[in-house]
Amino acid sequence: MTRILLLGGTGDALQIARQLGPVHVYSLAGLGKVPSDLACAVRVGGFGGAEGLARYLCDECIGLLVDATHPYAAQISANAFAASRAADVPCWALRRPAWQPQKGDDWRMVDTWTELIGAMEPFSRPLFTLGREALAHLDEIPAHQYWTVRCLDAHPGNAQASIIDARGPFTTEGERALFSASQIDVVISKNSGGSATDAKLEVARERGLPVIMLRRPDLPSVEREFTRPTDLVDVLRRLIP
Repeated sequence: MTRILLLGGTGDALQIARQLGPVHVYSLAGLGKVPSDLACAVRVGGFGGAEGLARYLCDECIGLLVDATHPYAAQISANAFAASRAADVPCWALRRPAWQPQKGDDWRMVDTWTELIGAMEPFSRPLFTLGREALAHLDEIPAHQYWTVRCLDAHPGNAQASIIDARGPFTTEGERALFSASQIDVVISKNSGGSATDAKLEVARERGLPVIMLRRPDLPSVEREFTRPTDLVDVLRRLIP
């Protein structure tokens, strides 16, 4: 039997992990809640870069590496690619399609935090949905702004920021209520794709609000890429009875 190491941390990855038996391993970086209801083994923590991951693949007799990490986890994906080459283990990836702008959208694309801050300067009530990145900058908030930051981490915030610790999926109705209560005038987002967090884009479109969108990083090509977890699961079922 081919032993699988699944690199995860997303809802899509968890969907795959639920199909794996005890011989396989689901790896998490240790961020967010660790699932306790899986049949497969769960490993929490880093590997020590690409070299450490390559050693793990060899030491644990892994026959297939599956990268189902977040589209913005570029360093992890790069390490997975390098480790698979070094250990001569095939690497597959789940790469969910990016969101595409629709009629009525006002997307303003940026590549860096500096560009993001510049694009956000005219606004006063941004909603951050980038994850934990904004938490490191709460002491830098301009006097004319009040930030609403939604991420997985509980945090006290400060006089100019409220932190909402929540995990999607989010509903359109819930997003409408949040936008109204927090007087949101701009949305800050990664182009994560998927349906769990896309309701914010619908509400921004409804309200004619701009979205400052952080572009996706380039990711390495692998042996096989899948856009839907169900397709990957179907192939794995044929590979591992």
